Amino acid sequence: MEYSHSDTELIKQPIGYWSWAAYKAVVSRTRGALAELGTTQPQWWVLAQLARAEEPRTRDEVSAVLRDYLDTGQEALDAEIDATVQRGWVVAEPAGGALVLTSEGREFFDRVAALQGELWAERHAGVSDEEYLTTLKVLQRFVHNTGGQAWHH
Repeated sequence: MEYSHSDTELIKQPIGYWSWAAYKAVVSRTRGALAELGTTQPQWWVLAQLARAEEPRTRDEVSAVLRDYLDTGQEALDAEIDATVQRGWVVAEPAGGALVLTSEGREFFDRVAALQGELWAERHAGVSDEEYLTTLKVLQRFVHNTGGQAWHH
């Protein structure tokens, strides 16, 4: 890969710009690929929370984890959860209100999970686990150093 600047110049580049550019590229690519399968990134998050949970989760429990992802907000997340129900991927159990994947939802989740695996491999091409770990630790340090707060499940 050819980098934008020499190492001497790159060390002086602003992290705000490059973290934004990386965010925009990754999220745009992910959302575009998900749209090709007929879903949104927040709908994927909902399906993943339900499919990977050890115990059934209620709407409130799913919302508590996801509402702050990429500044989604509660109102938008509620609409995305509703969309997963309307599409027949999720149902709410009458007793307790737990959200449960339908067989169609499980099948769709599996398709999207395979796509997400491909996207992960695409993003990580040429990036070692050590480099990735260092990158995340540095980004978390920037968040901490600037008084920000971030957490991902």
